[in-house]
Amino acid sequence: MRRQTYSYLVAASWGLAIVLALVCPARADQIVAIIDEHGHKIYINTGEPATRVDWATRSFRSHRSFTPAAPSADIEHLVEQTADRQQVDPRLVHAIISVESDYNPNAVSRKGAMGLMQLIPATAQRYGVDNPFDPKQNIEGGVNYLKDLLKLFGGDLTLSLAAYNAGENSVLRSGGIPAFTETRDYVRKVKKIYQPPAEVKTAKARTPEEPPKAPIIRYVDAQGVVHYTNVE
Repeated sequence: MRRQTYSYLVAASWGLAIVLALVCPARADQIVAIIDEHGHKIYINTGEPATRVDWATRSFRSHRSFTPAAPSADIEHLVEQTADRQQVDPRLVHAIISVESDYNPNAVSRKGAMGLMQLIPATAQRYGVDNPFDPKQNIEGGVNYLKDLLKLFGGDLTLSLAAYNAGENSVLRSGGIPAFTETRDYVRKVKKIYQPPAEVKTAKARTPEEPPKAPIIRYVDAQGVVHYTNVE
């Protein structure tokens, strides 16, 4: 009787092992739950093992000194190509990527920002980024957003960077850099890495004869999202 019971247990164990081998793949894509800026929980499939996702990139980097990582040749090419097409200084894009993700294309912050340029879900959707972990799509979306911010704030680098971190509405409501320690630190770090060419600095100097900036207009798009712009 004992021998029969033992044989049954061995057979059952082997059967369970076979079933588990069939239903559990050797490596499944990582499903990640993150919280967006509105407090909604969303689930994303990173397509990468969990060990390659940095859960607190920006929070961690804000509390340590660091040496910026060097971009890969592919990422450097994407930045140069995209920035040139959108007429944005590639050095500024590199400075933002360095502070945002340290060139980790799979970085995810606690606030749900994703990829190289740390796009939140709403911004990714706004700029047609289907996969924020794809370097090409992420850089395209991030550079386009940066270009719009520079246009909105009349080329003011400080306000544009503050808006990239805290959102344009926060900057417009504050009338300057919002009183967020993270945002102020962020602006300082990016500007420290970014060194604009001398001719750009000169070109940005305003004179009394220069016409005033266009007024900022508030509008609501088809999705009900409120935007502010100075472009008619």
